[in-house]
Amino acid sequence: MILITGTSGQLGSYLVENIPNSVGLDIRSSPYTKIRGDIRGDIEELLENYEIDAIIHAAAQVSVVKSVEEPKLDADVNIMGTLNLLEYARKHDVEHFIYISSAAVYGEPKYLPLDEKHPTKPKSPYGLSKLTGERYSLLYGELYGIKVASIRPFNIFSPRQDPNNPYSGVISIFVSRAKRGLPLIIYGDGTQTRDFVSVYDVVQLVKLVLEKKATGVYNCGTGKETSIRELAELIGKLSSKNVEIIYQKPREGDIKRSYADISRAKVLGFTPHTDLKRDLKNFFF
Repeated sequence: MILITGTSGQLGSYLVENIPNSVGLDIRSSPYTKIRGDIRGDIEELLENYEIDAIIHAAAQVSVVKSVEEPKLDADVNIMGTLNLLEYARKHDVEHFIYISSAAVYGEPKYLPLDEKHPTKPKSPYGLSKLTGERYSLLYGELYGIKVASIRPFNIFSPRQDPNNPYSGVISIFVSRAKRGLPLIIYGDGTQTRDFVSVYDVVQLVKLVLEKKATGVYNCGTGKETSIRELAELIGKLSSKNVEIIYQKPREGDIKRSYADISRAKVLGFTPHTDLKRDLKNFFF
């Protein structure tokens, strides 16, 4: 049996839906969650009726903004929750542990595209907590013989993004506003770039890592950069609302450019199929 944590969330829900012989655990109830519980709680009790062979750990506090507002909560969930699962894996001889990390571990790029050897210097408590969880996971692999892989997704998008969440990503915020005919607000001049990757490509890489029992660190993106201005213009056109784009002063600490080197993932057979225009249209319009 494969345990998938965070199944009320965007990625976790797709993982449990697409990976056979899996069971979902989350603190919140959802159609994709069978085991209701906190990853910081009594994992032994939660899993007493299951024999777990692999864990895909996608549960996390995922908001950069919230991590700045509540850094202790962020660390508690992302570091202590991860350690709790790793201890369970160690005690129960779980063969494979896949940690869902984040491109936020890199911080400001020193070169592009970002490969897995790029220095890690997070710019937020969220990035730091994800990096700490990743390093604990990899260390447990070295110390206790667990096969550990860490996947660093870049900017995931899917139809299940919650536009009503104030900590939502730029795509869901733009889509929500465009559908209502409201202006799209860009902080800065819009030339900052991101690597937007469909959730289905992230699921593809997780499945490859799982099937091959792969270990080590893998970026998950498209290897392409899209500017925020291009994104806003594309979403504006797809909405057919003739929405205005408004520029406001840059946000402090915003990274200028970011996109992934996915060479290591390609060795496993990973081929990204994300097409931003097609996927935005199919997902949201």
